[in-house]
Amino acid sequence: MIFDGKVAIVTGGTRGIGAAITSHLAKGGATVAAGYSRDTAAADKLRAELGAAGKNISLHQGRVDDADDCNRVVKEVLDQHGRVDFLINNAGITVDKTVRKMTVDDWHNVLGVNLFGAFAMTKAVIEHMIERGSGRIVNISSVIGETGNVGQANYAASKAGLVGLTKSVALEMSQRGITVNCVAPGFIKTEMVAAIPENVLAKIVEKIPQRRLGSPHEVARVVCFLLEEESSYITGAVYTVNGGLDM
Repeated sequence: MIFDGKVAIVTGGTRGIGAAITSHLAKGGATVAAGYSRDTAAADKLRAELGAAGKNISLHQGRVDDADDCNRVVKEVLDQHGRVDFLINNAGITVDKTVRKMTVDDWHNVLGVNLFGAFAMTKAVIEHMIERGSGRIVNISSVIGETGNVGQANYAASKAGLVGLTKSVALEMSQRGITVNCVAPGFIKTEMVAAIPENVLAKIVEKIPQRRLGSPHEVARVVCFLLEEESSYITGAVYTVNGGLDM
């Protein structure tokens, strides 16, 4: 129970990689405040599963692209649980189109959730972490932020931006007892990847040296490693979990 007594906020924490992170943290003894925007059924299902196993989880509905919602959710967590030790900025969306077909709204919607959302949530918790003199922030980027991808200029830009955000905030917080790191998954077995046409996905897997998709739990284990007390000398780092797709 290495996270016993700790409180974590996981945005997009009820599905896919976020649900795996929530589960790993809860099983490690943390109280997890899992954020979600729309899928109430998935959120209730995860809470029921973890609750039945005696794990502590609370649900918080809101939009990370709305700064007022971010502030409200953090206040809810502080009111309910009294502290925030960890913030995992995992919430993300895709709206895939080539630049020629991409609308301004398509661009702003993806950047709003994926990049602005991480900034807004970080800003909402940072004063509390500074006051306590400790904290861990982990941003979930993507291999696409490193390589780019056809039809994903908005997504790639948002995920690359998370790396710059991570390094900048890590520098600002380096003497405050707060670490800020980034995990960049490759192609992971989630609903997002399942939406890729089968023939396209098969070609992607052929390019992965390990010839397989990753598991959400393989990403969650790296996140948890960065949250451990013994990882306090790691900050501003980017950890890739991509089966060797980008080295």
